[in-house]
Formats: sequence, C-alpha cells, structure tokens
Amino acid sequence: MPLYPLKFVPRFVEKLWGGRKIETFLGKPLPPGKPVGESWELYDFPPGVVGDSARWISSPIANGPLAGRSLHSVVQEFGRELMGDVPTVGPHGQFPLLVKFLDAREDLSVQVHPDSAYASEHPEAHLKTEAWYIMAHDPGARLFKGLQPGVTRDSLRAAIEDGTVEAHLKSVSVRVGQCHYLPSGTLHALGAGILAAEVQTPSDTTFRVYDFQRIDPSTGRERTLHVEQAMQCINFEVDTLEAASSNFLAESRASRVTPLVSSPYFNLAGRHLATGQEATIAAGRPQVWIMIEGHATVHGQGTNESTPLSRGETLLVPAALGTAAVKAARDCAWLEVTFPAATHSDSSSAHAQATAD
Repeated sequence: MPLYPLKFVPRFVEKLWGGRKIETFLGKPLPPGKPVGESWELYDFPPGVVGDSARWISSPIANGPLAGRSLHSVVQEFGRELMGDVPTVGPHGQFPLLVKFLDAREDLSVQVHPDSAYASEHPEAHLKTEAWYIMAHDPGARLFKGLQPGVTRDSLRAAIEDGTVEAHLKSVSVRVGQCHYLPSGTLHALGAGILAAEVQTPSDTTFRVYDFQRIDPSTGRERTLHVEQAMQCINFEVDTLEAASSNFLAESRASRVTPLVSSPYFNLAGRHLATGQEATIAAGRPQVWIMIEGHATVHGQGTNESTPLSRGETLLVPAALGTAAVKAARDCAWLEVTFPAATHSDSSSAHAQATAD
C-alpha cells in the first residue's frame, strides 16, 4: 500500500494553567469543564513515559486506509518510505518530533530544559529544544525569554529566594505571527492569554525556578521547584539569545516561503498560498505541516488520496511521496517543519520523557 499524507487524532492534556482557546479558536471539541493546556498533535512515546503506560502512546492516524493505526506502527512498518534518511531517536525508535498547541490561560512556570552536556551526565534527563509560533493572544500578553544583561547565578538565586525573578527576565510583548526559538538552556515562560503552536524535540525534562506562588489544587501546595538542576542548565550568556524571533504573518500575503527557525534538530518555515493558488512541494524527506490559517487540499504524487487541511490540523508528508501538490481553497498559511540534512550527533539524547510543566 502506498503511503499518503497522514492526519492525526489529537490528545488533550489537562493543565492547571490551561484554558479553552484550543476549542474556541481552533475548533477542537474539548472535554467539558476542564482546563486544557495542551493538544498533542503529533507524538510518539515508548512505554513507561506518559502516565506510566505499559504501551506506546503514539498519535492515532485519522485518515485514509491507515486510519486507526498509530504513528509508531507506521514508523516501524514503512521505515525509509516514511522517514527517508532521517533516523528515529533514542533506543526505542521514536519519531523525532513532538508537535503541540499550547493554551496558557495563566502564566506557565519560569523554567529551563537541559542541553546535551547535562543530559549526557544525567541519564534521567533529556535534551529539549523548542520553538513557539504565536497564533492568538489576549491584549497585553507577553512571554519571558532569556535573562536581562548582567544577571548571574548568584543574583538569580537571590531573586528566586525573594520572589523577584520576573525583574531579571526579558519580557517580550507578543504579536500574532511571531516565532520564538528556545534552544535548550534558555530560561523562559509562556505568558497568560497566549495560544501557541509548539515544535520540539520529543522530550520534556523541565526544571522550574519560579511558579508565581501558584497553588496546585490537587495538593493544596505550591508546585515543586528544581533550582539546583536549573542552575546547571541555564545559559547565562544572554548574547546568544538575541536573534530569537521573527514574524511571519506581518508580511504580504503573496505565495512565498518565510524561514523562521534553523536548529540542529528541526527547521521551521512559514508558507502562504492565496485563494486558488497551487504549489508543488518536494518531499524526499518527511515534512510536518501545521495549518494555522485558511483551508487547502493536498494531493500526494502517485496517490488518489485528496487530503483536506484546515486551521488547527497537522499533516505528516512521508518521504516516499516525492512531491505534494497543495491548492488553497481560501487564503491559507501553514508552518512547515523539516529536518536538517545532517542529523545532529546529540539527537539520541532528545528522547522519551514527558513531564508536566
């Protein structure tokens, strides 16, 4: 059976900081009365990682002859037809990306994720590098990304103890279309009122340094901080974080490609098509498309399968497809995630942990 563009059933994750924008803005029906902070759009985790499950937790396919199968089963069965020369990660043969939507009704914790050096010395920790694309936000919303000039380990420790961490962070006012790259080691927090698409390595070792004195209703206490671990991971070289954001939708709506992120683990670009326009996109390696605006149909080379794609949906284009033809039913924009030509040597450390924010 030839492969075709694959869509997936999302997994909704309740978070104490979550809201309802995933339903009201993206049109995904959520469980009633629950604060949903994350919609996992493309995921692949081995047993024992998500809720101590004894089985793989992997995206169910939503369309075509493979509907009902898991992403992981297709990775195993089709191998290079799906992945081309892009290797899976970790000892379990995991798909090398995790794609989410995040709805922050409240501020997320101020946190950091480890780099490869820390992960290599701590087997329980796993590298995480990520990027956020701002899809919607409330008036005045902001996020935190990186440290103010001159902040040291000692001054940050003192700020954690006296509750003045916010003053030591770079606060960024957000706009729709903005993209923020967050390499491992970046101290950061997504701010209240923001709906974002997130592309990341498939791990989430998270070290919190500040949580806004929030009380977890499930325990009646503040959530645990991880100050000692975080201090070993935070990048205090602020200059390395300056060139961190770019804007996609602020530009003209002509058919085009806008580079957004280039990292050792994934590349991210924005694509536009105006109503009625068509584009042929070469594959040869897997691509992930995250629809952020409008509606299009996708045809794979050599298949009769026509796949509709609307805002809030995610598509995996298999390597064996060769090319994909896209036609815009109305003005549309999507994020295109691709893999670097040379796989980074640390990719094996970016695997298999899903922890709470």
